[in-house]
Amino acid sequence: MGRAGRALQETLATYELSQNKLAVTMGMERTVVYRWVHELVDPTGETIVEIVRALNQLDPQAAKAFIALYLIPVLNEP
Repeated sequence: MGRAGRALQETLATYELSQNKLAVTMGMERTVVYRWVHELVDPTGETIVEIVRALNQLDPQAAKAFIALYLIPVLNEP
């Protein structure tokens, strides 16, 4: 577990977005976002898309940063 949670945690901190604000934008409970950020559970692939869409609504730069933090390491793996 972890890469999505770490990327989300860093993105929220950098762009000063709260877990609650993301949860409200996504139409879910804050505790779900909390579990992702604290790496208790990993979001599904479909949920990653929903996270990007919600971040894009809140701050398009945050969405781009999340994508870079989450996907770029995967692209650089051998």
